[in-house]
Amino acid sequence: GSEMCIRDRDKFEVTLLEKDNVPGGQAKSIAIDKAKFGTDWVNIGAQGGPGIFRHTYNFFREYGHEPQETTLQFAFGKGRDNFWTNAFPTSVVQEHAEEIRKFGELLTRVRQYSLLWHLPLKAFLRIFGFSKEFGNKIIYPATSIFFGMGNQGRDVPCGLYQGLFEDPDIKFCSYDMSTLVPFDHSVYAYPNMSRFYLDWAEGLRTKGVNIRFNTQVVKVFQRNKKGIIVETRRIDSDHRIGDSGIKNRTLSESYDKIVFCIPGDQAKDLLGDLATWREKMVLGTTQWCKDLTITHSDHAYFQRKFEVHYRDEICGEAQTLEDKEHIKVAKGEQGVASRFQPSYFTFSYQARPEKMEVRYDCTRFQYQFRNPNGTDDPLPPFEDHIFQSHFIDEKMRHVWTVDLIDQEKIIEQKWWHQLSHRWQHFAKLVPAMKFLNGRNDTFYAGSWTYTVSTHVSLSRRHLQVLDQYPAPSSCVIL
Repeated sequence: GSEMCIRDRDKFEVTLLEKDNVPGGQAKSIAIDKAKFGTDWVNIGAQGGPGIFRHTYNFFREYGHEPQETTLQFAFGKGRDNFWTNAFPTSVVQEHAEEIRKFGELLTRVRQYSLLWHLPLKAFLRIFGFSKEFGNKIIYPATSIFFGMGNQGRDVPCGLYQGLFEDPDIKFCSYDMSTLVPFDHSVYAYPNMSRFYLDWAEGLRTKGVNIRFNTQVVKVFQRNKKGIIVETRRIDSDHRIGDSGIKNRTLSESYDKIVFCIPGDQAKDLLGDLATWREKMVLGTTQWCKDLTITHSDHAYFQRKFEVHYRDEICGEAQTLEDKEHIKVAKGEQGVASRFQPSYFTFSYQARPEKMEVRYDCTRFQYQFRNPNGTDDPLPPFEDHIFQSHFIDEKMRHVWTVDLIDQEKIIEQKWWHQLSHRWQHFAKLVPAMKFLNGRNDTFYAGSWTYTVSTHVSLSRRHLQVLDQYPAPSSCVIL
């Protein structure tokens, strides 16, 4: 994001303050045992995305990191009556074929009638007479794969859902009138995110950006015509030592402008009493969930909860020649290994079928596990795969299955601050951001200020307004 600020070096003096000891935010890589897992790193937080993320891939390539195209297969639900996939036909999809077609046709109406845009999916399905099973088994799991979350699917605006199939700026895939999600959808797996961000940070430094890690902004205690003053303090790079690693001594630093690349609620807290009534009202509308991600190698837990391998019992009847081919490939015949290798999974709670947990098979999705990288050579045995289990919304902790994971096989666990893609966010916050950015020498950046989480920290639209200020200006990015 700082790239936009330093196009003209004589205009801006940019300082980027980062609380963590490395750049990247949620997008990180962690070290793993190469002898056991086949590689020495695995991405957490950000693993991949569709081809529409051209801005992100251009950044990767600019610093010598290349994303790898791969096939995204998913496995929603467990057992014949709940399971469906985009790898071969299933009875669940065939039973809801008419509703899938009807839903696709109605989505086109959303584009024609703007009043429908902010209507949440749960209301859209109810108004147009769709069954609860269709929402719980088909729509909400599919929503989780688009947004990387599983428990807020009911409240996603149907206009945003429609855009993921048709809007060229955010399109995930084309809507399939027979299966909803096309068979074997193509996406890109990200390179080593920690190495990329270290290279990116070094590149920014060579261009004049002052980057300071382990630096926490405590608050903003001046923001007026005399300038902006923020209070900062150092944090020890070893987070294992707890609160004792936070240094008590604080510094006061002055700047001309400030850019918040943090969640809206945290920006509101840092401004405190200095927040204007507009900022308090708009930033207060963002809703975030406290989620837990556990990276582990407990294959027994994973296999017990999800359909990880092809079975005849979960396969539907072949209705076309194409169906027969998909089944043949998924089953694997005449000495050919099964090509059913799902990497994205959901598990719905029996008591709350509209709520679910999200899982990833990192070994199947991330290209570095293949030998050599990027080829179709066999993966490590399933017993040596690395998985991620994403438990959504701490308020639902009483139904989480986290306690079933073997503690000895946990590699890393991390709490996340995740945006809830509710319809209220797009109806109230997104249109109001134009009334905040640029006022009081303050700017707000990040995907939460616009639409979906597309792994972009600072977009051009948020920083173009800086060009109106005379040189030189100092800008702090949080």
